[in-house]
Amino acid sequence: QVQLVESGGGLVQPGGSLRLSCAASGSFVSINTMGWYRQAPGKQRELVAIITNGDSTNYTDSVKGRFTISRDNAKNTVYLQMNSLNLEDTAVYYCNVRVFRGYYRGSSTVWGQGTQVTVSS
Repeated sequence: QVQLVESGGGLVQPGGSLRLSCAASGSFVSINTMGWYRQAPGKQRELVAIITNGDSTNYTDSVKGRFTISRDNAKNTVYLQMNSLNLEDTAVYYCNVRVFRGYYRGSSTVWGQGTQVTVSS
């Protein structure tokens, strides 16, 4: 079993910053990709940012230059630094981790419980 614990969401004014964290624990051999998705009310869940185990990153266009994804492999944790937040960034943010659980159990994708980010004046 693999668990993800997210933290760092909250209420922030436009132009402000937040840092999300997501820590993985449980039974796995290694972590491959780690990422953040978000889902705004009435919209589909979308990829925000992703980072590979080689530290390659990819961002959705709307957050490029404002958000930074990083990971601490020693802590099995992925971060999302969000700067210059605007109203359109309001959403529930979900951590997504791809883990390798060994030769017999293979790989699996795990989702966090979600953390609310609200940008409002």
